[in-house]
Amino acid sequence: MNPDNLRKITALRHELHQHPELSGQESCTKRRLMDFIETNTHLAVIDCGKWFYASRYVEGTDAIAFRADMDALPIDEPPGLPHASLNPGVSHKCGHDGHCSALCGLALELSAIDVNRSVYLVFQHAEETGQGGQECSSFLRERNISEIYAFHNWSGFPENSIVVRSGLCQCASQGLTVRFTGKPSHASEPEKGINPSFAVGRFIMGIKELLADYDGRKVLCTVVNVRVGSKNFGISPGDGEVSLTLRAERESDMNTFGAAVRELAQNRAGDFSVNVSFETNDYFPETVSDSECVRKVKSSAGALGLKVIDMPEAIRASEDFGWYMKQIPGAIFYVGNGENYPAIHTSGYDFNDRILPTAVDMFTEIFKGVR
Repeated sequence: MNPDNLRKITALRHELHQHPELSGQESCTKRRLMDFIETNTHLAVIDCGKWFYASRYVEGTDAIAFRADMDALPIDEPPGLPHASLNPGVSHKCGHDGHCSALCGLALELSAIDVNRSVYLVFQHAEETGQGGQECSSFLRERNISEIYAFHNWSGFPENSIVVRSGLCQCASQGLTVRFTGKPSHASEPEKGINPSFAVGRFIMGIKELLADYDGRKVLCTVVNVRVGSKNFGISPGDGEVSLTLRAERESDMNTFGAAVRELAQNRAGDFSVNVSFETNDYFPETVSDSECVRKVKSSAGALGLKVIDMPEAIRASEDFGWYMKQIPGAIFYVGNGENYPAIHTSGYDFNDRILPTAVDMFTEIFKGVR
């Protein structure tokens, strides 16, 4: 990678890190990225509302796309980092600041070479909730894009190694909130109300039993929040809710299991004469990399002399890049942060600047090598 370009995107990465924005709120992040590309490259920049893309169009060629995500997480950042977050309670603890900076690095590199194929760089909002990928993915067929690539930084692998997996890479997941509604009463007269606590308790215990029926099918259910009433000792509560994350290797298994969870909730609610309702959030399909696209990723890594690691099994965590690969072939690859590097989604994590040139070089080599 051009050293001047590396300095530019490293400074950009630190600027993005200082000004993180949550999913669906990335307006300033988007503006900073658009300004950077408009100022430093010859690519066309198209504003699509919550997201944007930069492109070079070559008549009579099929198109390739690369994607990065812009949103941050609701995590406090500890003091001491020179480019620490200036937004209390929000920080780039998944490395999306690095993903965007690397894609800007590709934009810089593309401006210095002969581009003989149409290329689109997609800067996507709301990856952490799954909404961004779902909303952006229809764009691929509108522009006759034939393949798409993305990377994620990942701790636990050697620094600057390229980690790939053909087929299933990351699991499907969704958030499910189950609300139980009864009738409040004075705590001294619980018989005059309908307290949902017992339905909630039986429901949670029933999930453990239900999971046993799905043993071996790679289905997981995590209770992430439970609330019944409030800490008021004079009131018998009339409402409560349980929030769960449902996860499976495939959407079909996740949805089948989700239907069973809903049926369980309805049965337990009926046992205690309470009403039940449901809300779904953060829906992610499974992420499945195309074998031919993975071959091109490996070939590019080989051309750059990088270590390639075949990931033995899919990552449980979800990634909304799966929405794109429902539309067209593509591949996601992972760049190792280091075997003992802090994990993403933890307060001690910060994107490893030493892997920035590797990500840019990989994108550039994929673009040059894909035919």
